[in-house]
Amino acid sequence: MAPLLIVLLLALILIGAGFAVKLLLWIGIVVLVLWALGFLVRSTGSGGNRGRWYRW
Repeated sequence: MAPLLIVLLLALILIGAGFAVKLLLWIGIVVLVLWALGFLVRSTGSGGNRGRWYRW
């Protein structure tokens, strides 16, 4: 009975890790797209030069 529970627990951990990695991949893609779009939509400052769109 114990080996069956260990295999079931291992399977659940691997499924959960796979879901977390896939979720983090999609979050990373969204952040990358927003970062790239920031260069296209940044506003112009005084003197016509383009400023940074973020406040870091």
